[in-house]
Amino acid sequence: MTEAPFLRACLRRRVDRVPAWFMRQAGRYMPEYRRVRERHSLLEICRTPELAAEVTLQPVRAFPVDAAILFSDLLVPLEPMGFRFGFAKGEGPVIEEPIRQASDVERLRPLDPESQLSFTMQAIRILRGQLQVPLLGFAGAAWGAAWLCEHAGRRERR
Repeated sequence: MTEAPFLRACLRRRVDRVPAWFMRQAGRYMPEYRRVRERHSLLEICRTPELAAEVTLQPVRAFPVDAAILFSDLLVPLEPMGFRFGFAKGEGPVIEEPIRQASDVERLRPLDPESQLSFTMQAIRILRGQLQVPLLGFAGAAWGAAWLCEHAGRRERR
């Protein structure tokens, strides 16, 4: 796998073509994904290693992509950190009691990914045994957090 075009490009090594992957590889356009979503919520897929692995693999099987993107959601770490949330149909994420001021940050609990996000770790283990292309993960960092804070504030003002 070290010679995979995606990894070679990441290492700034010569590649014979530009590696390709899709930011939203699994999604509404794939019938296979829609069938899974008919039976399971987004968070249920994220929290069930076999489902997360299956949805991650669907576009890899369907298209000649150079990398897989782990199926998950940026909000998954929020619950173990002490924040409840859900998804409002047609609206997006809704965080109960979001951070509004500096003192709210004290409610954050330390996150132990190995135990509290074990379902994600298990999905990665499943995928390592099945993928022939690199696996990408993602993080929201400050931009995701800023969007969530602003979005939650907009919803409350309605």
